[in-house]
Amino acid sequence: MDVQTKKQLKIAACKARMGVIEGTFNAKAGHPGGSLSICDVLAYLYFNEMNIDPANPTKADRDRFVLSKGHAAPALYPILSLRGFFDWSEIARLRKPHAMLQGHPSLKSTPGVDMSTGSLGQGVSTAVGMALSSKHFGDNYRVYTILGDGEIEEGQVWEAAMFAANKKLDNLVAYIDFNNLQIDGTVEEVNSPAPVDKKFEAFGWNVITIDAHDFDQIEAAYKAARECKGKPTAIIATSVKGKGVSFMENQVGWHGVAPNAEQAEQAMTELKAQLADLEA
Repeated sequence: MDVQTKKQLKIAACKARMGVIEGTFNAKAGHPGGSLSICDVLAYLYFNEMNIDPANPTKADRDRFVLSKGHAAPALYPILSLRGFFDWSEIARLRKPHAMLQGHPSLKSTPGVDMSTGSLGQGVSTAVGMALSSKHFGDNYRVYTILGDGEIEEGQVWEAAMFAANKKLDNLVAYIDFNNLQIDGTVEEVNSPAPVDKKFEAFGWNVITIDAHDFDQIEAAYKAARECKGKPTAIIATSVKGKGVSFMENQVGWHGVAPNAEQAEQAMTELKAQLADLEA
């Protein structure tokens, strides 16, 4: 990846993290930890990978994206806004009555959202159905989904994985955000899905393991997914929950708690400093 592209993606990811803080603070609710950990991959997908058009969000040949870990919507919304789907002012109205942006993505109310999600395990099943439809009707669009590491403890995820491999859905990429923390603790303490790579391989998937915050590795993984034929691809991405905000990083307590005024100010100060360095 060239230096300028990487710089612009880092800037977009940083701004998205600022949106996570702004949104959850104003909502007094939300899930900042797991939202902050996926800002880099969302920036890559929406600015460098997917075939989409903010002026025509429902165009038939667009690539589809499903946020299977729907509670991480506070990260998706800033990316959609930066990409031009709606005005940034909506971020501060997160979860407000009658607002465009709610706690989980809504296909009915939010431009750029391809599927309403929230019930863990169901989003990836929808993504599999979309990929099958693309194959069945001879369309060329690709389907991307993001799952949480806690989410893959759901049995429905593995039913979808089995089906996707059986149908040879090589137009499907599942990204597993592996920050090793879920609402009740570490994944090992709750119900470890390890070894995740071997499980997906056993189900017939092409498996790639990366650092979730390295744009060169992200780019290489999605390039390899495009080149793989006859198999869906699982990208297992080791990430940092709360990435970018010092006191939130690797802290399970920030799974579903909004920052107060003092915490939001500190987080924004840190992120603004990071943004200034990137834009210098």
